[in-house]
Amino acid sequence: MMAVVAAIPAFLLVLVFMPPLIRILKERQHGQTIYELGPQAHLSKKGTPNMGGLLIASACVVVSLVFAFIKGVAWQMLPMLLAALAAMAVGFVDDYHKNIKKEHEGLRPKQKLMGQVLAGLLFSMYCYTRIGSDIHLPFSSRTWDLGILYIPLMTLLYMFMINSANLQDGADGLLSSVTVVGAIAFGVIALAISPLFAVVDGMAPAILSFALAGACAGFFVFNRYPAKIFMGDTGSMFIGGAVTAVAMVLGLQFWLLPIAFTMIMSSVSVIMQRLYFKATHGKRIFKMSPIHHHFELSGMKENQIVRMYALVTLVLSVLAALMAIPLMG
Repeated sequence: MMAVVAAIPAFLLVLVFMPPLIRILKERQHGQTIYELGPQAHLSKKGTPNMGGLLIASACVVVSLVFAFIKGVAWQMLPMLLAALAAMAVGFVDDYHKNIKKEHEGLRPKQKLMGQVLAGLLFSMYCYTRIGSDIHLPFSSRTWDLGILYIPLMTLLYMFMINSANLQDGADGLLSSVTVVGAIAFGVIALAISPLFAVVDGMAPAILSFALAGACAGFFVFNRYPAKIFMGDTGSMFIGGAVTAVAMVLGLQFWLLPIAFTMIMSSVSVIMQRLYFKATHGKRIFKMSPIHHHFELSGMKENQIVRMYALVTLVLSVLAALMAIPLMG
């Protein structure tokens, strides 16, 4: 029960400190740059304060550490937080170049990947040596031992999920809303299967999950349409890193498929668009990718897209809970 309560202070911290952060960012003109080839309706968002993800991360980290110390699982919490903060650091540097130094392109793709590979490799090595190379299989109590392949595969997973979260952050309230639902799902499942763990207490990922849900719920108050602030790469990459760290520590990597389905589809839609564009010499599957922009250009309002994505995540989170039932016995 205590892990669930972690959502409340995280929510309140964001709620209290976001207005002064928005004011400071406005005064310093640290506003969002808008991709000119994106949906034309987004051009009006130019100058909206960015990097609100700093507060999401701060609230999540502070609350997670306090509750982890109280429950005696701080040393199991730290690696997950470091994995999330390492991902955030890459996003922060990118945001710094784009929004503070006013360099439109930000970090080069190779620079981002180098940081993500290093962080993913270190965290994968930690999980391999501390937790093991077994991952749980859906609808089963069995596991799949990846052996030494665990390290490169989990490094790729870490990178993929960080960039998937980043790609989904393209409509007001979208990433924050689905993260609230998905993080709660991971938290509930972590508490339900925690008796399984001998090496890592399921309480630590549960606390982090609920703290993340609370922080994102607080952020949604200011990020919903019309957004008063954006989380930036700083926030989206922190979220991607945190969610992936929780899944890896619990051995629930396959559970990312339903719980983070909309994030994953953001990446998949971009990959499909690029491959089809090259194969057909200029034709497109979607009006624009990631796929939420396709829905937007097809006539859906941003609020409608957010509700649809949140509902899909909720339904698939129920499926994820059903997938974990054999682990609860």
